[in-house]
Amino acid sequence: MDLTDKLLSSFIAFEDQVNVNDPVHEIRTEALKRFEKQGFPNKKLEAWKYTSLQDLLTTDYSIFPKSKCALEYANVRQYFLHEIETFKIVFVDGQYSSFLSETTHDGVDVCLFSAAIEKPKYKHVVDAYFNKVANQKDALTNLNTSFANEGAYIFIPKGKAPLKPIEIIHFATGNTPQILLQPRNLIVLEEGAEAQIIERHQALSPIEAFTNSVTEIYAAKNAILDYYKFQNDQLTASLVDNTYIDQKEGSEVRVHTLSFGNKLVRNNLNFYQNGEHCNSVLKGVTLASERQHIDHYTLVHHAQPNCESHQDYKGVYDDRSVGVFNGKIIVDQIAQKINAFQQNNNLLINDKATVNTKPQLEIFADDVRCSHGCTIGQLDEDALFYLRSRGIPEKESRALLMYAFANNVLESVKNNALERRVKQVIADKLGVRLGFDL
Repeated sequence: MDLTDKLLSSFIAFEDQVNVNDPVHEIRTEALKRFEKQGFPNKKLEAWKYTSLQDLLTTDYSIFPKSKCALEYANVRQYFLHEIETFKIVFVDGQYSSFLSETTHDGVDVCLFSAAIEKPKYKHVVDAYFNKVANQKDALTNLNTSFANEGAYIFIPKGKAPLKPIEIIHFATGNTPQILLQPRNLIVLEEGAEAQIIERHQALSPIEAFTNSVTEIYAAKNAILDYYKFQNDQLTASLVDNTYIDQKEGSEVRVHTLSFGNKLVRNNLNFYQNGEHCNSVLKGVTLASERQHIDHYTLVHHAQPNCESHQDYKGVYDDRSVGVFNGKIIVDQIAQKINAFQQNNNLLINDKATVNTKPQLEIFADDVRCSHGCTIGQLDEDALFYLRSRGIPEKESRALLMYAFANNVLESVKNNALERRVKQVIADKLGVRLGFDL
């Protein structure tokens, strides 16, 4: 039985585990029908031209964990931002861990998606937002929707902000060696609300974990959100992440994608500006080696005038790693006075590494400022010579240049604890002590 057939047959068992009377039951059923028609994406699709899921589809994944596995905080502390206080929504092999979590309903809701779809008091939010901005033409989004039950539910009322940053962490323990996880996150910020969210997927041993994640984000008028995707998983784990963001007038959403681990990563980041004076910021840092495959697919759709978007992605690729950047900006005819910037810069440290980059502009308005560009190159030999002439060893000189290359993306990280953590990961990946405060 191939993975598609296994998923279709598993849906019946899944329905037996959840409440078929909840408000998303019909949505799940329709999504499964769409996935059955579409199947998994392949390289014949233009958007998947450089990324193949074929190796994943031949793996005999468990759709449900074999048994519950408890974790001690001391054994996973390193994966949290333990230097600061945070709210935490933690899942272990796809199941909520109340022991490791710290949720709240004190003025804001930081809790579980499964609770939101079961409790009547959340029904109006779920009915208004669930599966509304997600792309129903995307096969993996439909697959996730079919099994949507567990994940984070975050609701920030008008003018409110959580007292602490929010961490969403998914652990795969290895208790089920080959596991398919499908978390679904629903995040709503009402008018003038603010939040800072860090998301992480982490296998605790070299297991074949495949995560198909979907996050829907709604930012109402003048809402502000900083969202950080910290990706530093085992080199046997794979992640497909679909994130959809609906912005209203005056909102600002900043997403940083920090990709250092995993065997395969596909990040689909979709912004829809549905109000004037929106600002969308997409920034990414990728360090890849061995046979890692990291694919960033971005879309910013300017549907209203007087808005801005800024995309800046940096990638450093070594060994036989592969990088992909496919960025698209769409400007509707009505969307005059748009300021859109897109840049993708890449360093190839090894001549066997590969980068495929495709920035795209589709502009139907005439009063706009839009620019895009990409570079693929190697380290500046003159700069390297200068550092070595000052007594810095070659390895440290190369590391300093690579760090400087990526640092302008890190400068916009507003969580100091996360910024220090990322800089330490970069230093570890480069195999050096950079010689200054991390």
